[in-house]
Amino acid sequence: MRVVIQRVSHASATIDGHCKSAIQKGMMILVGIEETDSREDIDWLCKKIVNLRIFDDENGVMNKSILEDEGNILVISQFTLHASTKKGNRPSYIKAAKPEISIPLYEQFCKDLSCALGKEVKTGEFGADMKVELLNDGPVTICIDTKNKE
Repeated sequence: MRVVIQRVSHASATIDGHCKSAIQKGMMILVGIEETDSREDIDWLCKKIVNLRIFDDENGVMNKSILEDEGNILVISQFTLHASTKKGNRPSYIKAAKPEISIPLYEQFCKDLSCALGKEVKTGEFGADMKVELLNDGPVTICIDTKNKE
């Protein structure tokens, strides 16, 4: 699994002109799933995300997790995170998992992340054409790939 985490002041996902989900202060997470991802990747990633110390403490130092900061999370599925640009100019998405694999893993990731956070994680709609808006706070943007744990 590959994620791009952005610390945000607010974020939202809109589909066909209707706001599907919106959050205030917290994280907007883009998640890409590949064929070889598993429950183990979900478990590791959820623990890593909720414990990342990317929120400011009372001294303005990034020293607090989203749990400590009581922030919110918006998760958006993003198969293009697995784009390969090695050959030519048109990205290949061959590593991105097919819907029959990625949908159950995406849903499990959102469910487990909600449990780890202790409150509902907001989501977009898997496979939908979404307009995602956010105000990156910092800016703080972190990329994590479960295939590079060490």
